[in-house]
Amino acid sequence: MLTGHMVFSPRYRGKVLVGDVAMLSEAIIRKTCKELDIKIIDMAVNPDHVHLFFKYPPKYSVSYILKMIKGRSSRVLRKEFPYLKEWCGDHLWVPSC
Repeated sequence: MLTGHMVFSPRYRGKVLVGDVAMLSEAIIRKTCKELDIKIIDMAVNPDHVHLFFKYPPKYSVSYILKMIKGRSSRVLRKEFPYLKEWCGDHLWVPSC
């Protein structure tokens, strides 16, 4: 198992990860990691960014893991909270990490 650390933020560094949005985003990240057999060592969902420290199997690249997490969470969060789609358009997260 390898270890990794990611920090990623919403577009425009917006403070949107609060309340129900933060709870749902954490749940989505945990579920996605569990499906990929990734062990979360530590995670912090702050209002304007997410820290994720994890162990992952070498069959995945960090970019693939990030793509899966950001893609799924963006899609679900924009569907559950329509105001996010109005605010950020088609992509909730910034392209980099």
